[in-house]
Amino acid sequence: MQSSYDIIKGPLVTEKGTRLKDTYNKVLLKVAQDANKIEIKRAVEEIFNVKVLKISTINQYGKKKRHGLKLGKRSDWKKAIVTLKQGEKLEFLERV
Repeated sequence: MQSSYDIIKGPLVTEKGTRLKDTYNKVLLKVAQDANKIEIKRAVEEIFNVKVLKISTINQYGKKKRHGLKLGKRSDWKKAIVTLKQGEKLEFLERV
């Protein structure tokens, strides 16, 4: 079993994520690839002291990239869309 800080890798700050946060109270997080929805929910509630209603996860596959004559591939990663309870918010994503 992983610790909560091993499961949550960090926030994803994108235009779509900002729109989701403002309109639907959803937050985008980058999480460990082997983490499931139950572990992600427990980690978010433990680290940020918020109530989570729903978790959606998406596996993002790394793009293939060319470096001169060599072919390479970016790493695969997992994204979680966390729906927070009404009135809850994550402080580190708020503007000052």
